[in-house]
Parts: sequence; C-alpha cells; structure tokens
Amino acid sequence: MTSMHRGRRILIFGIISVLIVVADQVTKYLIVAWLPVNSGLTVIPGFLDIIHVRNTGAAFGIGADSAWTFRGGFFILMSFAVLAVIVWMLISGPAVDTLLVTTYALFCGGAVGNLVDRLRFGAVVDFIDVHWGDLHWPAFNVADSALCVGVALFFVHFLLAKDTVRVDTVSHGEK
Repeated sequence: MTSMHRGRRILIFGIISVLIVVADQVTKYLIVAWLPVNSGLTVIPGFLDIIHVRNTGAAFGIGADSAWTFRGGFFILMSFAVLAVIVWMLISGPAVDTLLVTTYALFCGGAVGNLVDRLRFGAVVDFIDVHWGDLHWPAFNVADSALCVGVALFFVHFLLAKDTVRVDTVSHGEK
C-alpha cells in the first residue's frame, strides 16, 4: 500500500466525507418529509421495508433507555471527540494509504451524519429495515452503513499492512 501526501489525503478525505453526509442527510430529509414517524412501506415483501423510526441510543439502540440528559450529552460529546481524533490523525499523523484515508472518511461522514440528527431531533433517523420474515435487523441509515463499511475497511487495512510490528520480534531489553 502506498502512502499519500497530506494535501491529497485531505482532499480525498473531504470529498468522501462530504458525499457521505450529503447522501445521509438527503435520504433522511426524504424520509422525514414523506413518512410519518413509526410508519413505513414495503419494498421487498418479507425482506426489505422503508420505515421512519428514531433511535435515541447508539448502535442497535444501545443506551436508548437511559435519561436524555446523560444520553444526549454523552453521544454528542463522544461524536465530537471521535471527529477530533480522526481529523488529528489525518492531519498530524504519519503518511497513510488510500484505504486508511477512505476508512477515516467513512467514519467521519457517518459520525457527522448521525451527529446532525442528534443535534436537530435529539435522535437519529433510521429508515432501512432488513428482515427475514419476522426476524428484523435493527433499522439503520446511510451514516450507519458508512460506519460499518469503515470498520470493515479498517480491519482489511491492518490485515494487508506490510509495516506492522509483530509482538514476537520486538526486543524487550532482555539479553
């Protein structure tokens, strides 16, 4: 994997991040405008529905039952902290390859897309409902999809990385 110069990685990061946020917010706008909350329509019977639900928790609704004061503030602060770390790693870190820049951009775009919802609605708008009969995967959105693909690419990056440090080859000062 080849490294990229700072200017190019920032450009690629910015383009991908903005595209994710725009796609996420446009699709959520359409859902909010066309479907009342807790309603939906069937796209593929027994497999895919478009629904309008609000997730007050994190991934898969984790923390949705906690008090808004804690939940709202925690998720918003966490989003800003994650975004700050991603931008810091992108700008000040060592040269990184295209795959890792793409991963950072997917994390950033997904985090910003869901952060916008938390700031606007106090919850994240989810609308993709994949299921097999009555067995439903938690509803999700474009930002969630970007975050999941980002996690997968993050693992692929480290599986393919040639410059990894192996624990068994590191000297621990023993003679």
